[in-house]
Amino acid sequence: MEYLLALETSCDETAAAVIARDRRVLSSIVASQAELHERYGGVVPEIASRAHVQRILPVIDEAVKSAGIALTDLAAIAVTTEPGLVGSLLVGLTAAKTLSSVLRVPLVAVNHIEAHLYACRMAANREVFPAVGLVVSGGHTNLYDCRSALEFQLLGSTIDDAAGEAFDKVAIQLGLSYPGGPSIEAASRDGDETAFDFPRTFIANDRLEFSFSGIKTAVRYQVTGVPGSRQPPPPPMTPQRVADMAASFQAAVVDVLVAKCKLALQKTGHRKLCIGGGVAANRALREKSTRMAEDLGSEVFFAPLNLCTDNAAMGAIAWELFEAGRFAPLDVDVTPGLVRLQR
Repeated sequence: MEYLLALETSCDETAAAVIARDRRVLSSIVASQAELHERYGGVVPEIASRAHVQRILPVIDEAVKSAGIALTDLAAIAVTTEPGLVGSLLVGLTAAKTLSSVLRVPLVAVNHIEAHLYACRMAANREVFPAVGLVVSGGHTNLYDCRSALEFQLLGSTIDDAAGEAFDKVAIQLGLSYPGGPSIEAASRDGDETAFDFPRTFIANDRLEFSFSGIKTAVRYQVTGVPGSRQPPPPPMTPQRVADMAASFQAAVVDVLVAKCKLALQKTGHRKLCIGGGVAANRALREKSTRMAEDLGSEVFFAPLNLCTDNAAMGAIAWELFEAGRFAPLDVDVTPGLVRLQR
């Protein structure tokens, strides 16, 4: 049996996993930085990259030991090279290049977004492509035409904020904890999602694009009032008002995501939908997208909950690249930043 070591440091999670050629995950270690960024309500790039430097070697060591193998058993080293924070990506890439050179095994460059969608393939344990793919997280809200495990074409993306970023920022406004996704979902359980009519930008538009800056502003006005307005100030933020606002915000975001997935299925003619990324763990998104897919006679596949947030196990996509002979040179560089549709 052959094994590869996958490294993931695209944002604020330091992760390593050992994956067998049959795609079995022998170990998956994730060192979270949530406690380091909580006070800022979002990821601070400098803090993230410094934490990766401190944690990368212990995480690799733990992943290899937990898998019960030796470094000399590895057939390849896989690492996320795009997209993400430049400093964070470079830490993982430097470690991967060193291991590849010392062990004299191939280096495989992994696209973080494509790996999120491949996690759906891992959960299904069967072929899920071709499909429409939605990656929805703190840094990305993108739709793809996934023609195969190695062919991804961007169909559309957010023109401003990612859905997960909107969850984080709205959570701060509502006095909820970071990260915002889980805290808003928890608060919404006691709320009325029809209490506030928040904007659903582009929902009736034929474009496969998203925008979540407007809904953040709408929430802020409900919390603090409209600047310069002669209207009376908003009511106090009681626990019930917070719950209603959280539920209404979540419903609006989910409605837009599901509507655009439906449109993408209709435009591409695909009968399968894959959803990955941190926000893919949201229960309302899972329930509404499942109902939508059933109405269309389509199937929907979700990344398993443990592979929604950033991890290295979804680096199993590297085996697809390995088997196709798509190796990276040792002078490969990172491609930081966000994914945007070029027009």
